[in-house]
Amino acid sequence: MNITNYILKDIKSLTPKSTVKNAQNLFKRYPVTHFNLVEEGVLLGSFSESDIQTIENEKAFLTDYKYLLSNFYANEKATVLELLKIFADNDCTIVPVLGSNKQYLGYYDLCDILSIFSTSPFMIEVSETLIVEALESDFSMSRISQIVESNGGKLLGSFISEKKTDFVQVTLKIVTEEINEIIQTFRRYDYDIISSHDNDVYLEDLKNRSQYLHKYLNM
Repeated sequence: MNITNYILKDIKSLTPKSTVKNAQNLFKRYPVTHFNLVEEGVLLGSFSESDIQTIENEKAFLTDYKYLLSNFYANEKATVLELLKIFADNDCTIVPVLGSNKQYLGYYDLCDILSIFSTSPFMIEVSETLIVEALESDFSMSRISQIVESNGGKLLGSFISEKKTDFVQVTLKIVTEEINEIIQTFRRYDYDIISSHDNDVYLEDLKNRSQYLHKYLNM
């Protein structure tokens, strides 16, 4: 997916000769967490609002506060998932974008990237979300795909959603009309099912047995 059309230049970047007052006014005008500092097409870093608002000398130039700069950016060829990680790692709402020659091209806005992700087939196609857990030593993406496809399912995508000591949890998006068959096959391969499903006959059977045992003990 080519997302370079979403590179923005609406907000003019700050320069080393911008004053602290200039930066503070920009943060008041725009609801963003950071502003980029650029000099002659070269990204120097990004100032956070929390740092800029604590500076008392409004007439000082930003070049005096380069030590407050955060250094994060995205390559123009970055994918949506790579961008989401950059946004999350830096707790920011805009990410500067650099070209192949490291020249500053503009920035990505978090709202735009979330919109792209939320309207992708991975998110909007009618599917089942299944979360499975297995020992990390037994984890195999090829086996996961085989289990899904051997039961007539179509795997839209997957990602490791949690890692514990020796265990991994994988979230799967599956197109299927027989999720129960896929669930039972995962169990036969020693995968635990973390997500809950109304038509999970295994859990329904356990529930019925529990109710029967409870009734028996109360006789």
